[in-house]
Amino acid sequence: MNAPVERKTLTAAQRRALLATPAGWIACGLGSGLAPVAQGTFGSLAALLPWLLLRGLSLPLNLLVIGLGFVLGVWACERAGRALGVDDHRALVWDEFVGLWIALLPALLAPWWAVLASFALFRLFDVWKPWPIRVFDRRLKGGLGVMVDDVVAGAFAAVVLGIALHFLR
Repeated sequence: MNAPVERKTLTAAQRRALLATPAGWIACGLGSGLAPVAQGTFGSLAALLPWLLLRGLSLPLNLLVIGLGFVLGVWACERAGRALGVDDHRALVWDEFVGLWIALLPALLAPWWAVLASFALFRLFDVWKPWPIRVFDRRLKGGLGVMVDDVVAGAFAAVVLGIALHFLR
C-alpha cells in the first residue's frame, strides 16, 4: 500500500520538479505558492499585483484575460500536479489568481475598500467551500479540478460584493 502523498509541504525533489518548467512557475503563482504556510492567501495577495494592471482595462478585456488565465491555469496546474505527484497541492495557487480576479470584477468601478472586501470575500468562500464549491472541489480532478472551485468561489464573492455595492449606492 502506498503512503498518502503530502499536499501541504514540498519536498526538495517536488520543489525542483515544480520550478523546472514554465507550467510549474505559472501554477505556483510565479513563486507565491512556495510560502511555507497560507499558500492560498499568499497567492491571492500576489494576484493583486497583475490585477492593478487589469483594472485599467475594459470589462470585456478583463473577461478575456480571466478566460485566458483560466485556460492557462488548467494546463499549468495539470502539468504541475503530475510533476508533483499530487492532484491539488497547496503550492498550486494560479487558481487563486483567476478566482480573485473574478471576485474583483465589481471593484473595477468601486471605491478602494471594495478591493479589500473582494479579497476577504474570496478568501472566505475559498476556505469555507459552501455548496456547490465543495462538490466541485471533491469531484473534479486534475488541472480543471484545481481551477473550478476557485472560479466558483470568485463568482460567489463577486455576486455578494455586487449586491452590497448596489445597496450602498
